[in-house]
Amino acid sequence: MVFQAPEPYSAYASGESLAERAYALLRSDIIRGIRPPGERLRIEKLKTIYGIGPTPIREALQKLSAEHLVQTFENRGFAVAPLDLSDFSDLNFARAEIENVALRRSIALGGSAWEGGVVAASYVMAKAEKRLESSARGADDEWEQANAGFHTAMVAACDSKWLLMTRRRLQDMCERYRRASLHSETGHRVTAAEHQAIADAVLKRDSVLACELTQSHFMTTLDILVSRSDKKKAANPS
Repeated sequence: MVFQAPEPYSAYASGESLAERAYALLRSDIIRGIRPPGERLRIEKLKTIYGIGPTPIREALQKLSAEHLVQTFENRGFAVAPLDLSDFSDLNFARAEIENVALRRSIALGGSAWEGGVVAASYVMAKAEKRLESSARGADDEWEQANAGFHTAMVAACDSKWLLMTRRRLQDMCERYRRASLHSETGHRVTAAEHQAIADAVLKRDSVLACELTQSHFMTTLDILVSRSDKKKAANPS
């Protein structure tokens, strides 16, 4: 993937500070894999890439370190955090638990407008799946956006803002791992049937089945990554 540096940025145009802009750009690139796990994040290089000065870049890196997306090395700078499967296992568990609480409340409280949102999100998700299967340019980003929209639509009728805020943060933290699970040497991960089954259960107001399917759907991401890791270890024993 060829990275195109952004145009010089004016903080006054959007109301954002330069540190906030640097944070948003770096976070997006880390999650999308443009800045891959383990890459050293040298401030001089990042200044050139993003057109932002060293102080905002450093502030952004410190903030990303607090989110466990960047590692800080004393006197040795910063690096993109590795994909840690043990950490993801815990993160994925927490996400599934929160997701299912929000999903049960959404199913209990949702009306016809919410149902329409579920149907619309399912349609968008199906189109994104087809583009991903055809390896269309930009399909990963489209799929991720559709996937986030799909799961958000399922819980949109939940009436707890704090629950939804926590859920959104966990969803974002899982994105790097989701993206890593989409492709392998043998092809693309196919999730169309999983998403459709979840939507069908949600529209039938079957909260037990919807939660079971959602948890299984999330666990599949972890299972794929663990399987790949085990295969690499077997192929390259120490």
